[in-house]
Amino acid sequence: MGGSSFPARMSSPNTATSFIAVSADSDFPIQNIPFGVFVPNGQSTARCGTRIGDFVLDLAVITDEGLLGIGYENIFNKSELNDFMAMGYNSWKDVRDKLISLLHADNPTLRDNAALREAAFHPISQVQMLLPARIGDYTDFYSSRYHAENVGTMFRGPDNKLQPNWLHLPVGYHGRASSVMVSGTDVRRPYGQTKADDEPLPKFSQCKMLDFELEMAFFVGPGNPLGYPIPIQEADKHIFGMVLMNDWSARDIQKWEYVPLGPFGAKNFMTSVSPWVVTMLALEPFRVPGPVQDVSYFSFFL
Repeated sequence: MGGSSFPARMSSPNTATSFIAVSADSDFPIQNIPFGVFVPNGQSTARCGTRIGDFVLDLAVITDEGLLGIGYENIFNKSELNDFMAMGYNSWKDVRDKLISLLHADNPTLRDNAALREAAFHPISQVQMLLPARIGDYTDFYSSRYHAENVGTMFRGPDNKLQPNWLHLPVGYHGRASSVMVSGTDVRRPYGQTKADDEPLPKFSQCKMLDFELEMAFFVGPGNPLGYPIPIQEADKHIFGMVLMNDWSARDIQKWEYVPLGPFGAKNFMTSVSPWVVTMLALEPFRVPGPVQDVSYFSFFL
């Protein structure tokens, strides 16, 4: 899955530079510092890393060297980011700040240690990126009005394109967590039932209307006890970061099966996510107001 250029489209006011050469059109300047999981070519052990330019920095290596301080032992030598995400906002910020400092052009700690650089940095072309986290559950929100109206027109016609509840609550459904895959995984065109408007009975066949929606997805860090909601004002302390997501859809199967309980086999055969999680801390300088709302909301949404 591709992405827009981080510095070109969202030029950060932070002018810091790294001792690692980063091209002007790279998505991975020192202002980004995303997190992901990788395996170096020729090896079998996955570990967590960040990316700067065209290099992956092995966080397990620099943790073993003591460069991230205490508290992160056995956090990054894993095949998933879950333990780190569960540590919460203060730890996310602490690690991000330390990585920016270590990668800064004026910091000699990594810059001048050739042996450590050799052990810690991997060219992106020499690693395999994996799914960044173990996903226990995932919810697909129907959050774009334009998208909701387009799909509504497709299934119900222009006169009934937006259901009344869409304006008042966050419409969503649970997806299949086990079929979330890292970007680049082959997609198998699914089989299912379809029914044409002019046919009396459905048919079982392979999907002929395969589609995808390019969306944003976010990973949640610390959870909450069952039955105790997270106030909206505290949401940003629970959202670790975002990835690009391809929401694959078998539209001809979906049209027949989605009534009355919503999507099923037509939507859960594959969901693709990009391997690098861009933290909300990195995105904070680019926060903008949301669309103007023309309906009243319950107070817990505000």
